Amino acid sequence: MRPLLARAALCLALLLPAPAARTEAAPASLISDRIEIAGDSRLIASGHVEVFYKGRRLTATRIVYDAKTDRLTIEGPLVLTEESGDTVILASAAELSGDMTEGLLTGARLVLDRQLQLAASSLQRVAGRYTAMNEVVASSCRVCAANPVPLWEIRARRVVHDAEERQIYFDHAQFRIAGLPVFYLPRLRMPDPTLDRATGFLAPSFRTTSDLGTGVQIPYFIAIGDSRDLTLLPWISTKDSASLGLRYRQAFANGDIEIRGALTRDRLTARTRRGYLFADGAFALPDDFRLTFGVQVASDNAYLLDYDISDSDRLESVIELSRVRRNGYFSSRIVSFQSLRDEDDNNTLPSLVTDTTFQRRFSLGPLGGEGGFRLQTHNHYRTSDDPLDGADPDTIADGRDLGRISARVDWRRSWIIGPGIEATLLGEAQADAYHIREDALFAGTRARSHATAGVELRWPWVKATASGATHVIEPVVQMIWSGRHGDAIPNEDSALVEFDEGNIWSLDRFPGADAVEEGNRINVGVTWTRYDPAGWNLGLTLGRVLRHEDYGQFGPASGLGGRNSDWLAALTMSWQNGFAATGRVVFDDDFEASKAELRLTLNRERLALSTSALYAVADPSENRPEATSEFTVDALWKVNPALSARMTGSYDFESDRGTLAGLGVEFRNECVSVDLSLSRRFTSSTSVSPTTSFGLTVDLIGFGSGKTAGPSRRCY
Repeated sequence: MRPLLARAALCLALLLPAPAARTEAAPASLISDRIEIAGDSRLIASGHVEVFYKGRRLTATRIVYDAKTDRLTIEGPLVLTEESGDTVILASAAELSGDMTEGLLTGARLVLDRQLQLAASSLQRVAGRYTAMNEVVASSCRVCAANPVPLWEIRARRVVHDAEERQIYFDHAQFRIAGLPVFYLPRLRMPDPTLDRATGFLAPSFRTTSDLGTGVQIPYFIAIGDSRDLTLLPWISTKDSASLGLRYRQAFANGDIEIRGALTRDRLTARTRRGYLFADGAFALPDDFRLTFGVQVASDNAYLLDYDISDSDRLESVIELSRVRRNGYFSSRIVSFQSLRDEDDNNTLPSLVTDTTFQRRFSLGPLGGEGGFRLQTHNHYRTSDDPLDGADPDTIADGRDLGRISARVDWRRSWIIGPGIEATLLGEAQADAYHIREDALFAGTRARSHATAGVELRWPWVKATASGATHVIEPVVQMIWSGRHGDAIPNEDSALVEFDEGNIWSLDRFPGADAVEEGNRINVGVTWTRYDPAGWNLGLTLGRVLRHEDYGQFGPASGLGGRNSDWLAALTMSWQNGFAATGRVVFDDDFEASKAELRLTLNRERLALSTSALYAVADPSENRPEATSEFTVDALWKVNPALSARMTGSYDFESDRGTLAGLGVEFRNECVSVDLSLSRRFTSSTSVSPTTSFGLTVDLIGFGSGKTAGPSRRCY
């Protein structure tokens, strides 16, 4: 082989122009079974011929190079691959320039990004940038000999591919499905598959609802630059509804922003002009600081549900400056809330909230252990100025405005004593100062201090069985001394209290600062964990709280009320086959449950399933006058590599009716993606009525849709 390569290189050197004319020319390499020299200017290579030049690779059966005209005459089948590898040309014969950037190919086929194929009777390369084709059939669908008609295709008299702009221009284009003409366009421009962002129309989507009728949305994408773009989302329906949405994105050197919104005109409500605005952003600042913001605003309670934008019933707008380090945390934020619930009055809810938190962890030197310090401020404002609870029955003054500053220190240290018992001393102390306005009962300045100390004993037992399984049993006992001194404080941020395995051994189970857990108590419990070498694990937690005195701090749904709390039992299980279960129940001595929840998940190659069930007794202190009992399910089934089905649903057992049901089917192969969805929302209120929706989205893969290709069809 080496003598053959040396001979080919010598022949090319003799035939190329003089050195003075090719001082900047890149060298060409040729590999062939046979090489002949005819006369003084012709080189003939035959057999398995390969030519490498400026990153391009050409393979053919026979090549004749004429040095005088600098032309290549090629007999195929030939394959020309560009340097990037994204563009491949196949043909039966060709006449090309010496650098393969210009020329004519017959019986040609252009393949872009291994997806889109354009077959033509003839193909002409111009300046290494343009590829012009005549009598073209374009498709990314696989064609079989038994069925030569692709699922979809675009036929055109002439097509030009601009390799630099990565655009494809069609003249007299006809779009066909299964060989049947669907529509005709005299001119058509589309991005090639290698282009991620290009100005132009995106795939349309269709949605039919019982309230809005049938609507179509045709997005138009505008690439403003390398770092920003704008998408216009016009939508129109058959029931006098028109909407113009937008999405703006911009990337910066240290962050990015995204803005989404819409203006709509319809007849669903008395307000003829409706809309929403969502915006998000995040920026990395010097010295490890981070700035984030999010804006969420809607014109009315029903808009987001009517147009399938979001199912959120409370919107939160926030701007936050934060920093997280190994031993420190800082956050300062401003939050504005908007409730979309019909029973809420935004004038009596905290519409503006400010929070600042500084937290530090440190070592206490000779004292040992780990200490912490937290300084926090909080303020919230209501637009109402009514000092009484008149507009709603939540026992909170409608106009109450509040400001708070809190300081807390904590410490814990552990020792190993006796036969492997871990003993821990722990404690914390906190002081709060409140200033309250627009409240007939609590107005003025109030102060409170609170201290808690405790001893914790843990005794882990470990056992390995003959089968290789490991059991870990750990009984835990905590003895807590706690008291409170100072004025009574209205509780607004700690109304919802959970009793679970995450806080069973906490000094304070209230989630906020307005309420603190009082009184001496003992937290007792045990955990058991089993690790099996077969790939499945099991965890169990059982415990309760024993109090010296009941201060009436907790509601019935929490399970923490009474002198002795209810029992907490929590179970986690996982198997190697993708099945997992998580359950939790809070029950009294008579086995009456106050709260229970169960979640089952299954993640297999072809099936994904997630179900959850929840039950909670009625609790006016949590603003829940009726019991809650509901079930939800989400499932995804891959019927085959190209077809998948999904289902979602929820059912309210207390109301004895469904709240949501949805079905969807997606088909995706190498050239098309079709997504069908059908959903029914059963909930109703003064602003929202039950609605049925049907959606359809079709994407042609191979024209920069952004979707990955599915499996190719098989040919039999």
